Formats: sequence, C-alpha cells, structure tokens
Amino acid sequence: MAEKRAQRRLAAILAADVVGYSRLMEHDEAGTLAALKARRNEVLVPVVAQHNGRVVKVMGDGVLVEFASAVDAVQCAIEVQKRFDSANRGVPETNRIILRIGINLGDVIVEGQDIYGDGVNVAARLEALAEPRGIYVSGSVYEQVKRKLASDFDDLGPQVVKNIIEPVQVYRVRQQSTLNGVHAGAEQQPLAIPAKPSIAVLPFTNMSGDPEQEYFSDGITEDIITEISRFRNFIVIARNSSFAYKGAPVSVAKIARELGVTYILEGSVRKSGSRVRITAQLIDSQTGGHIWADRYDREIADVFSVQDEITQKIVGMLAVGLEEDTLERAKRKHPENLTAYDHWLRGKRKLSMVGSDSLDARCHFERAAAADPNFSRAYSGLSVTYQMEALDFSTAAEGTIAYDKAFEYAQMALMLDDADYQAHIALAWPCLYRGDYMRMKKHVDRAIMLNPNDADSLASASYMLAMYGEGERAVECAQTAVRLNPRHPDWYIAFQATALFTARRYPEAFAARIKVPDYFIDSPFFGAAILVQMDRLDEARQWAERAVAGLRARPGGAQLPAKGCIQLLLDNNPFRLEEDRDHFAESMRKAGVPG
Repeated sequence: MAEKRAQRRLAAILAADVVGYSRLMEHDEAGTLAALKARRNEVLVPVVAQHNGRVVKVMGDGVLVEFASAVDAVQCAIEVQKRFDSANRGVPETNRIILRIGINLGDVIVEGQDIYGDGVNVAARLEALAEPRGIYVSGSVYEQVKRKLASDFDDLGPQVVKNIIEPVQVYRVRQQSTLNGVHAGAEQQPLAIPAKPSIAVLPFTNMSGDPEQEYFSDGITEDIITEISRFRNFIVIARNSSFAYKGAPVSVAKIARELGVTYILEGSVRKSGSRVRITAQLIDSQTGGHIWADRYDREIADVFSVQDEITQKIVGMLAVGLEEDTLERAKRKHPENLTAYDHWLRGKRKLSMVGSDSLDARCHFERAAAADPNFSRAYSGLSVTYQMEALDFSTAAEGTIAYDKAFEYAQMALMLDDADYQAHIALAWPCLYRGDYMRMKKHVDRAIMLNPNDADSLASASYMLAMYGEGERAVECAQTAVRLNPRHPDWYIAFQATALFTARRYPEAFAARIKVPDYFIDSPFFGAAILVQMDRLDEARQWAERAVAGLRARPGGAQLPAKGCIQLLLDNNPFRLEEDRDHFAESMRKAGVPG
C-alpha cells in the first residue's frame, strides 16, 4: 500500500506569547488567567477574524495563527498590539498583558487542524527574539508587504535562530505605541534632555546609487560618532540607536524627543571613483533651525581630514572652552591607505550583524592589517573576533588558544596607538579570563577616560567591573550605556543584570533579567540565582532546570555531566572576590544546579 503523502501549503504564520507570563502568574494567578482569557475573546479572536486569519491553537500564554496572506498577518499583528496597548492603559505596569509577535511566510505541513514544519518554527523563533510590544517578520514576509503597507521596517540583518540551519533575515515593524507614545520596542517614555550638550548623528545617506557602497556611508557616520563621543562635554547617542531611524520618514523633532537630545547631525555621502562628496548639517531640534551646514568635495584619500573638520566644527559650535590638548587627543591615528580602511569598515559591518560569523569579519580585518600594518583598529578588530570565538560554548576546548590570540592582537593595537580606546577594551577581556584583574581594570579605566561616551565600551566595562568586585560602579556604567544607546542590544541588559546581582540589588536585577532572551548562555542561570536571593526557591529551581536543559542541548553540552554546570559557570564568570564567587555558586546550588 502506497504511503500517504503529507499535505503541505504555503502560509503566513503568526506566533505570539505573553511577556513575563511566569511573573504575572506568580503575582496574581487568578487575575492573570481571567485577564488573558478576556483579551483572547475580546481582542485577539475578533481581530484575527477581521483579517481573515485562523487561530490554529492556544498554548498556555502563546497562540499560533495562520493566514493566507502576509499582508493580512502583519496588519493583524499591528492591530492586535494597538488593541492590547489600549487595554493596558490605566492598568498598573506589574499587571499589564504585553505581547511579542513573530511572523513568517513559509511551507507548512498540515495534519487535521494543526500545522507543523520550519515555516512554523521560524515564526516561533522570531517571536522569541522580539522585544515587548514588538513585531518581528522574516525576509520572506518583508518582501511581500514592503510596498503594500504604510508601516516602516528596521532591517535587523541575518540572525541565527535555534534549530534552523541558515540565518534568518529579520525585520522589525516600526509602529507607534498607543500606550507610551513611542515606537514599539523603545520601552520608555521620551527621554529628558540632559544638561550637557547632547547630539545624535543620523546615518548619512548613501547617494552613490550603488547599494554595495552602503557600508562606506555607514562607516563615515560611525567614525564621526566615535570622534565626537571622545569629548566629555557631550552626551552622544550610540550608533545602533541613531541607526534605528535609517531610511525612516521621521521628523528631526520626533527623533530628538525619543533619543533625548538637543542637536541632530545629518548628511549624505556620494562616492564616485577617487572622489567623495560629503554634506553635513547640524540642526537645533528645539527650533528646527540649521546651526551649521557644509559640503566637502575631496579626493577619497582626504576622507579622514573631512571627518576631523566636521567633528571640530560641531565641537566649536557646541562646546565652550575645550582645552587644546583635548582636541589633540581626539585626533585618532588614521590608516595610511584607503584599502585598509575599506576592509576595516567591511569587517565592522560584519560584526554589527546579529548572528553573523566572526570569521567573515576576521577575513576583512586581516586584509586591513596586511594593507596597512600600522593601522591599530585592524588589530583591535581581530582581537574582538577571537574573543567571540573563545566565548562560543561549542569551541570551549579551544578557548584558551582563542584568548591568547585576542590578547596578542589587542597588544599589537595598543603598541601602534595607545589612544585607541577600543583596543583597551579588547585587551581587558582576555586579561579578565587570564585572571590578571589589575591589568584588566587598568585598561577598562583607560578606555573610559579616552572615550567616556562609547556605549559599547561602557556596557562591556559594566560586566568586567562586576567581575572585579565594583558592583555599584558596574551598575553606573550599565545605566550610562543604556542612556547613551536607548535602542541597545540585549547583551547590555544581560551585563546590567549581572552588575545588579553583584551589587546585591536583587529586585532591579530580576527586572533587568526578564528582558533578556535565554539565548545568552548564562542569563537564565543568573535569573535562578537572583530568585534564590529573593527567596523564590520554587521559581528559581524551574529557571535552573530550563537553563541546564538549554545548556546541555547546545553543541558540546554532552560533556557537562563530567565537568559540572556550576564550575563551567564560574569559569565563564571569573569573579575576583571570593565572597562574590561564593555568593554566585551558593545561589546556584540552592537553585539545584549540578556542581
């Protein structure tokens, strides 16, 4: 008898679940269940029906919905989030039911009323990546809806998701939250304007007519951000917060409100042969007036001089009384040829893509170093790629070799340019994992002194200072990093939670921890440790069980029973002080983590 062939069809799949469901249940089980049931019956089911969708199944706090149209699926998701925001208005924050949503268009296997397959799995993975109130869609969905909806999308690049072989191209639907009056995903009210001059540099527009040159205009923007951020007189918004507005038709006033800045710098880059034209204009966001604007037509080899000119003009406009030596210290050593700089930009772009392979970036940094052996940032970039390799659990056996390489390249970078703050942070990491705490601390302090406004460096410093035993200073660094980069990546909050745990600020630590996805290896273990310290032992054991299962499911996890999870976690989190080490280990034991 012939085997029955599986029934398949193409479908748009929407996966959604409730943010912080366990916390809501622990706080008020009966009230949460009643509120969730009401939301499903009064909001979700009617909105799905209006957009021609079918609720496939409800799974605890999650739901799976099928659509014949990707446009219907995205419109439904936007409407559902708006309705949930409206329903949450006036509800205490601890009781709000908030969704995250993922949507994929793909082939599914049909079995009765249920559906299976990678088409469904990708939607579930996108939902897990999304921030509270967020809607993440795959590249296949984006291609279908990009010209058919009024919504804008943020390109988050290819991302590696669990159990899916190829990286998934991910886009975030940029929507206006009716709850807080900010873009979904920002999770904050418009920020207060600081007393210091504050500025956001928007991504310069690529006017070359060649999408392949996008990395060049982005690189110019990043370099200008870096140069301005060296001045203590300024608050400078980090790159990925300002880049969230790339290509978006949003007013300068609105961007300034959301990022909490007084000034906006915008411009364009046109590269043609050996010539480059850069335009820049500085805008007072409160009046909308142009403080300064200029155009630079130069040979491409002069691009660094243009960057310095732009930076110094902004400094001259905004900062009063800057000492001459501060200006001189800000002039970074530039590469001697454009080939090196070009490859460095390409490598940086690779590193900025979530889920990207560090080997791709390494290849470009190696070419940059070969083209200009005196280019310090090529070596600090190489150091970062080896740190990423060392931290990869699947290559833990080779971690020592990778850290030795990271150490070697960071030292080379500093020998070439002791003012390269990125190289100081790059060298601090392998020093930490070698147990050379004094040297690690020296390089962290030096990096912050050289550039007190670099959000990535401050976020990294928050973790290393927590390991050093300066919990409160670590928390301060983490908070500053988040302020400088309102659209920070998840690892900022993972490090912030670690800093708060080390500082024994457990409720704040747990509030940070629940914002972090479990794809960070150590994060669920820290969640269990925090819950132990809050005397929520049953919940801590549940977190620990999930964390151990997730760790053993990763490549190389089979060796864990022999070594023990606690020892691995202490190796990954090398606390300097015995009291901090014992504090973490004892919390792990009480949560039931095997030694």
